[in-house]
Amino acid sequence: MTSRHTPRLLTALLAASALTLPGAVQADHHATNGAEMTEATAAAPLIPRDALFGNPSRAQGRLSPDGKWLSWLAPKNDVLNIWLAPADNPDAAKAVTNATDRPIRQHFWAPDSKSLGYIQDKGGDENFLLYGIDVETGEERTLTPFENTRVQIVGASESIRDKILVGLNNRNPQFHDVHMLDLNTGELTLVLENNGYAGFMADDNLDVRMAMRQNAEGGTDYFNVVDGEVEEEPFTSTAMEDSLTTNPAGYTTDGTILYWLDSRDRNTAALYAQNTETGERTLIAENDKADIGGTIRDPKTGVVEAYSVNYLTNEWTATDPELKAALDWLDERLEGDFGISSRTEDDRTWIVWNDPLVAPSKTYIFDRDAETLTEFYTTRPELEGAPLQPMHPVEITSRDGLTLPSYLTLPPGSDKDGDGRPEEAVPMVLLVHGGPWARDEYGFNSIHQMLANRGYAVLSTNFRGSTGFGKDFLNAANLQWGLKMHDDLIDATDWAISEGITAEDQVAIMGGSYGGYATLAGLTFTPEKFACGVDIVGPSNLETLLSTIPPYWAPLVKIFHTRMGDPNTEEGLALLKAASPLYKADQITKPLLIAQGANDPRVKQAESDQIVNAMKEAGIPVTYVLYPDEGHGFAKPDNNKAFFGIAENFLAECLGGRAEPLGNVLEPSSAEILEGAEHVKGLEDAIEG
Repeated sequence: MTSRHTPRLLTALLAASALTLPGAVQADHHATNGAEMTEATAAAPLIPRDALFGNPSRAQGRLSPDGKWLSWLAPKNDVLNIWLAPADNPDAAKAVTNATDRPIRQHFWAPDSKSLGYIQDKGGDENFLLYGIDVETGEERTLTPFENTRVQIVGASESIRDKILVGLNNRNPQFHDVHMLDLNTGELTLVLENNGYAGFMADDNLDVRMAMRQNAEGGTDYFNVVDGEVEEEPFTSTAMEDSLTTNPAGYTTDGTILYWLDSRDRNTAALYAQNTETGERTLIAENDKADIGGTIRDPKTGVVEAYSVNYLTNEWTATDPELKAALDWLDERLEGDFGISSRTEDDRTWIVWNDPLVAPSKTYIFDRDAETLTEFYTTRPELEGAPLQPMHPVEITSRDGLTLPSYLTLPPGSDKDGDGRPEEAVPMVLLVHGGPWARDEYGFNSIHQMLANRGYAVLSTNFRGSTGFGKDFLNAANLQWGLKMHDDLIDATDWAISEGITAEDQVAIMGGSYGGYATLAGLTFTPEKFACGVDIVGPSNLETLLSTIPPYWAPLVKIFHTRMGDPNTEEGLALLKAASPLYKADQITKPLLIAQGANDPRVKQAESDQIVNAMKEAGIPVTYVLYPDEGHGFAKPDNNKAFFGIAENFLAECLGGRAEPLGNVLEPSSAEILEGAEHVKGLEDAIEG
């Protein structure tokens, strides 16, 4: 049994055939290459898209720090809003926000329990502003009322409960100035003007204690801040090799201890406690397979009480006996994975989520003193009784000996003995995560469940460059876009074929962001490997990708150049061009579906436009869906349902799985089919309808 506990007050805001001549090759979008589905899979109920990608009934349950209020996200007029109820009378709930277009996806309590906050952007542009709602009056105000500004949370306090520190880039889009924000009056006071630092860290007094800046080597320099002034010389630094695996993890409330997740002089990141007066460091926890991933801290003292290690599954170790007893009590009563999503300031009441994996997730209220576990809500009750499938953690070995932690989900009825292998080979979708400096992990995954339900094995592989597995694994991806990173995905596919999970001509590749890039790379660099591909907001030209990054990423641009290729050097530019699928678009011979948000600030619409235009010039079919009101991914459930409706019908044409008909799914969405409606079953009718 594993458990995942991530209590966070405000961190929710911090938010990869043959040469084709024009007209010479026509990809066959109507060939059904899929093997016959097993009778058991075909007989399993079809899980409706709405149940997986529509609005949850409730989500993100929270307790006010004083324990008097419950809050959560739930639909109001079909749009997710914040709801509020007295903790002793949850039935007296009312919506306290009035979002009518874009769903609210993150909310939090002010430390003094007097207000609720949330962040929201416009159409996916990621210029997140901060909004607050007064609990007593219901008044809502914009706490950061600026245009083209992205808020960051710099610090919150246990002792100063009506204020927080925020970073705002309204003066200079590249740098966030630090302001003190009074959560009740909305007053903003400049604390520190920033002309060159990537970030800051504050203590419980809301004094800025540390500044961070990228150094010439691509690592990070850490500076003490004294009386509002950043010292000239850093007190410590990291090299590039540690830049993504070493980070300060916060101060204790009294400011005497600074915690670090640190990979310097080692491979995996370990947890250290550093005495801020003497500089002495004490090792608290380490693991030889994975980085220390997170901590549970005492709400009053800030002292670490537990830490996590996420290799194949997430495991927590409690160092505090009382906390361990509470976690053990929960572990005995909850099936699958669970964690803490909210805690009162006295730490006696928790909101606990539970992911059983093969049933819809539930959220509970846990009274630690009374030892009672009261059901709060089921996130998606419509999934009760649905044929949800288990996820199997697996280890795959790359051609050069790296271990690739991966996750496999199989179609219902295909694995009768439960050994994680189907009785007969089934079509497969290789689902590639974004980032690339991110990771796949164990747990309920709506895309895995939809695809498995449609008759496909689904494999997600943590290729080199994925985070959480030590710096050697991460740094093995440096300058390897389209090279060894792509080899890992091919090796994972070959593993699935060799294990009898799928067949050589039965694999599609799909993903978003870097996963979209990997899809384009799969169909251009290895055009015969995959039967088709689904690219969601994936870059096609790495040179233009790097030239159009958001301005607030500028303080970190060295990391992109070091790890991907520096476009300012002849060698780096050549590397980026060689790794760009755009220049090999004429190699594509297999069906391709591309989806893009028009307001994407990370992967601009031009990235999809470019490769679509190149394919059209080469006479190669492509289906292109644009969402004018979305950014880097799709926030609106109607847009998600429309996209996955198109995607599952596209895959059914390619791999022979089943699909829920499109029906009128396009109607409430903003989807614009710019190219290739004829290549997806039912899409032309859906447009006309």
